Amino acid sequence: MLYAQITGWGRCLPPARLTNRDIMEVMDTSEEWILERTGIETRRISHVMSADLAHVASERALACAGVQADKIDMIAFATTTADEIVPNTASLLQGKLGATGAACFDLNAACTGFIYAFQMVSDMIRTGTIKSALVVGSERLSSLMNWKRRESAILFGDGAAALVLQASTQESGFFQGKMGCIENTRELLAIPDYGLHAIAQHRPLDITIDFHGREIFKNAVNEMANACTEVLERSGLDLKDVDLIVPHQANARIVEALAKKLNADPEKIVITLDRYANTSTSSIPIALCEAIEQGRVRPGATILMTAFGAGLTWGALLLKWGERIAPLGESSIELPATDKTGLELIKEAIRLRENVWHDNK
Repeated sequence: MLYAQITGWGRCLPPARLTNRDIMEVMDTSEEWILERTGIETRRISHVMSADLAHVASERALACAGVQADKIDMIAFATTTADEIVPNTASLLQGKLGATGAACFDLNAACTGFIYAFQMVSDMIRTGTIKSALVVGSERLSSLMNWKRRESAILFGDGAAALVLQASTQESGFFQGKMGCIENTRELLAIPDYGLHAIAQHRPLDITIDFHGREIFKNAVNEMANACTEVLERSGLDLKDVDLIVPHQANARIVEALAKKLNADPEKIVITLDRYANTSTSSIPIALCEAIEQGRVRPGATILMTAFGAGLTWGALLLKWGERIAPLGESSIELPATDKTGLELIKEAIRLRENVWHDNK
């Protein structure tokens, strides 16, 4: 029997930081207000494209696995901030890596995208359709923010992470999952002018996130808890059998409410949102990579992942870690240097936004 074993992992966080105090320079708010409502202290702001973040994360994951890029059969690129729609951003990453044998696709299930991609690719490996894959989550969400909207702009950050999956006869990797989407909730979390419909109507691309926090909170907590409960029941496991819980890093209140609903041990929950904020599709793999680096992932560990996102999409999965927790190799690749701070990058984005809006009026 074949299993989809995780053999490599890598992440990329841009160097520029944007603190809550920095945000006070472009928005009427306070450090205390942001921290109390979100648990976020700082976030990273990218000076490069999503594909560049993904490239660094992927090279690190491949080196960790000891796998050459041209041996990868598939690249699954989960993102809500694709650099290009046609062709897909996965093919752009393919070229940067030299992954000449890889099939490539982008997947947009918002913040649940990595869960969707990981489960789909794992199933393909388990059935023998492919032997290896690179599953990537990468986001440059700061480029979409309207810094006049406090309820949404403070929540997001940039970053990427990647996992290498390979066929193995060792019992490890994904073994149970559940995915879904709540009907008629699309308007709760949406970017209505972010697509071809607005372009076809010749409307200015005034990108703003519509964000209904209270309804999102309720649906997110309920659906993630239900999904976690179902995958555990299907597997014949109890939450006490889970060694590590890696939730989508949306905000502290949602994670705390989920833990309470599941009656989960807080010591088992991985938290990175205080330092990186909500990085959408990349939040779970970034958190997993950090947990591995910190020694929190042990050989044979049972790991529960869960997420929700715009749509409203949701999902949960269980995986069993293999025996290896140390990288086979390291990559020396780094992002291009920048001397700009996160605040400088945000102010530049605000100026560009205002100029584009003025020119299109």
